[in-house]
Amino acid sequence: MRIGDLNKRIDIQAQTRTPDGLGGFTVVYATVASQIAAAIWPVSASETIQAAMTTMTITHRIRIRYRAGLRASYRVSWGGKYFNIVSIINPNMSNRWLDILVKEAA
Repeated sequence: MRIGDLNKRIDIQAQTRTPDGLGGFTVVYATVASQIAAAIWPVSASETIQAAMTTMTITHRIRIRYRAGLRASYRVSWGGKYFNIVSIINPNMSNRWLDILVKEAA
């Protein structure tokens, strides 16, 4: 992969729970890393009908330079869209790149 292929800038966000004062909590996302160089490819799109509604599921593959501490519970933000991380792959266990498979959040 050429360095010029990493032409997108993404943010990685972690989910935190903030108490709402009534015994429950509100889910809030905090940015843990911003402006990370990335390449993004669409992988697939599928349309399903659930509960008489049509829903679209779009998956992408995001490649970034190796970064330790990335978790599947995080999400990716890019271009006003949010992507839930499905899996994180370290190709050849070489610690050079990470391929992150994501689903576009509804």
